[in-house]
Amino acid sequence: MTGAESPRVRFAIVGSGFRAEAFLRVAAAVPDRFEVAAIVARRPERARQVENAWGVASVGDLTRLAAPETLDFVVNAASAGAAVDIVEQLAGAGHAVLTETPVAPDRHGLGKLHALVRDGARIQVAEQYHLEPLVSAQLKIAHSGLLGELTEAFVSIAHDYHGFSVLRRALGAGFRNATITARRFEEHVQLGPSRYADPDEVRLTTGIRTTAWLDFEGGLRGTYDFDDQQYRSFIRTPTLTIRGTRGELRDDVVRYVDAAGQPVTSRIERLAAGGPGNHEGLFARAYVFEGERVWANGFLRARLADEELAIAAALDRMAHYVAGGPELYSVAEAAQDVYLQTVLEQSLRSGRPARSSTQPWTV
Repeated sequence: MTGAESPRVRFAIVGSGFRAEAFLRVAAAVPDRFEVAAIVARRPERARQVENAWGVASVGDLTRLAAPETLDFVVNAASAGAAVDIVEQLAGAGHAVLTETPVAPDRHGLGKLHALVRDGARIQVAEQYHLEPLVSAQLKIAHSGLLGELTEAFVSIAHDYHGFSVLRRALGAGFRNATITARRFEEHVQLGPSRYADPDEVRLTTGIRTTAWLDFEGGLRGTYDFDDQQYRSFIRTPTLTIRGTRGELRDDVVRYVDAAGQPVTSRIERLAAGGPGNHEGLFARAYVFEGERVWANGFLRARLADEELAIAAALDRMAHYVAGGPELYSVAEAAQDVYLQTVLEQSLRSGRPARSSTQPWTV
């Protein structure tokens, strides 16, 4: 849905750090669609900074938030260590909660959140990578049937549980158990930008690359690969490959065999405003594949980066979920991503393959 067709979404935010500011940026860029009612900031100095920077009221603790019936939901963007307790308090007060990742720091916390959901709490997870424009387009094409039966995926897009979330969705692996064989090593790589600026010197830094091979039940194969310098690197390219029995998607190129048995190569094309001679503004319009819009921007003319568009989509879908619509990203899905990361770490520690087992949230 576009902002013009949807009611305004009113939510509060718990936390005042980098992740909280991402939600504030999105709300400020699409004021006709989103309104931040308040932010919970425990430190008075930080609370004043947020109020001055974003024009949003702050409160000192959860008990001072507006009543649940006046908010669509609350975003929990506090630290991972505090997440479970905060979500428990919010759910106990009757709030619907969109909680940031990781959803919990350990299996005990995952179990507590699963119990809350089982008892009726309305909790979803702000896992946004599968909602990024290009990834959304890639997943739609991969699951259209064009590639045939999906068999294998290589994901080098995001770290840890984020990467697993895309990998499981790319393959349609769901909650299948997997044997994970992992390796981690150091490499020298050119220093890239920080969150805020380009590097102030030209030098090499040490990156940590993790590669893991996942053999899922049913024969699906996945490879997770990520370098901790990759997000903002000038020279490390994010990449996604999905293979099926009749075709392959590799980043923006799709190769497949048509009904007549002939090879076809097509590209996923980005439509964007703001290029040479264009006076519309700077924003993405759509991704198009063979004449079809496989992703369309629901927040046209807002100046949002792709990650911010994914966050906006998460907020929009959360509002639909609260109104009775489908889940955005369930606690069970997020718990499985975190759990697979712990199995990967087990393989790294032992130097041998590690096997996942069925968890309470998958039953």
